[in-house]
Amino acid sequence: MSALSFPRKLMPNRRHVASSVASNGNSSHTANRSVPLSKRLLFPTTPASSFELPPLLLNPSISPEFNAELYDFIALALRAFVQPWWTKITRYDKEFLPIITGILTHVFRTLEDRLAKARQRGDLAELVFRNVPTVITQHYRDFRLAQSKLTSSYAAGGALSIQTLFHASQSHMAVKPGGEIDLDYVRFFVDHILKTCLPKEDWDPEAERLIVREIIVKIVVQDILGKITQPWFIEKMILEQLMNIPSTKPKVAVPPSNGFSMHTLLVFVLTMIQSISGVCLALVHAYRQLVVTIREVNQHSSIIETAPTYTLDPLLHNPPPPSLPVETDPLLISRTSSNRSGSSLKPSISSSSLDSSSGDRSSSEEEYHDTDYPHDYATCSLLMLAEIFTTNTRFASNTILSTVGMATSQGVTGRWLDKFLPYLLTRTLSISLMQNITRTAKHTLFPNGYPAPPPIDPTAEEQAETRRRLVGFLDGDGERLLLALRLISLPLTVP
Repeated sequence: MSALSFPRKLMPNRRHVASSVASNGNSSHTANRSVPLSKRLLFPTTPASSFELPPLLLNPSISPEFNAELYDFIALALRAFVQPWWTKITRYDKEFLPIITGILTHVFRTLEDRLAKARQRGDLAELVFRNVPTVITQHYRDFRLAQSKLTSSYAAGGALSIQTLFHASQSHMAVKPGGEIDLDYVRFFVDHILKTCLPKEDWDPEAERLIVREIIVKIVVQDILGKITQPWFIEKMILEQLMNIPSTKPKVAVPPSNGFSMHTLLVFVLTMIQSISGVCLALVHAYRQLVVTIREVNQHSSIIETAPTYTLDPLLHNPPPPSLPVETDPLLISRTSSNRSGSSLKPSISSSSLDSSSGDRSSSEEEYHDTDYPHDYATCSLLMLAEIFTTNTRFASNTILSTVGMATSQGVTGRWLDKFLPYLLTRTLSISLMQNITRTAKHTLFPNGYPAPPPIDPTAEEQAETRRRLVGFLDGDGERLLLALRLISLPLTVP
């Protein structure tokens, strides 16, 4: 017997070996598919059996579902826009995407810290209820002033367009006379944001800073502002939202029965009793809800001044929440021992310098915000509505808005609205809303896990058809609404 001959019982079955190899390959492939994409791309060195993603934000009230949605969005974006060209440079490097994740984590936590401080100081409510309505009101006034000059000598006998007249009356350094956005202004604006958010080791390299800045400028100016400032885009969005509203079917009118009977009288009495009881129950429920709302508003106004903020500034000595697993923190995973060995929550020089430069102003700002002065949040919004719908030209609407303005800007009602509107803003900008926005953006931008093809701009005929459908849907009031939306988007609309 030769050395290569074996008994048939000891010979391995090739079919069995092939099937076992195939089963092992399928099981490993299934195991890889069971691991989330964010886990495989952003944390390739962590054990595959651990599915708990580290917190991306420092707030302990962030739900794991919202944290997973943020990681999924980041993973899909990196797989679509970074991994294709990076794998052409090197196919075996798996540290680049975790490093980007660490940088994004630092950016998110810096923005979260600044938003928490702005909310605690009341700056967010000032922005939404005072600054934005004031700017929109002035915008409408300047547009109507420019519109009134079209047939006058200011327009050089009709030779100047309304864009030119508007820019001459209320010019902005970010918008050119023709309506184009100044890219240099946007670059300066993005540079200021990057200096605040990026870590020092990522801000110092000029090449990295310029690449990130130009990407953001292209996305903001061309892809976002170039679309949302177009009138046809606003009209299309309004029409799509109106089409999603379920239509109420008209009730079939029952013909009245002729004659009088005890049955009809009994039905009428029972119907009246049911209606009165329903109204009473609604009033009781409204009263209870009002009491609960007033209690929550008072608690919110008292808690917001002493609420702790999980800041990135070590001078404030705010430790991270206990639920933050430091050993799996993306800021620690993404940094190597050579050049990224610093602490994960260490602020950049730019952010610490900004905090130190504003340290000598903290006492004056604290004294300013602690002063109990009327904010008149409702007044600016009412003035904006009056300017948009030109209520001062009609006696009834002018009287109603003037009465409401006097009632909401003075006395107990005005002081309570100054507390209620920030509370309403906080309830509106909740974590569930942010989670829904993130989920909607993920499904819109990556419908099948990859970016959708860019939509084609509609032609002039399609834009006119969209506007005609919207006007017909709104039954006559669409012209005024569409004109108002066009006025808002006019300065940023590229002619």
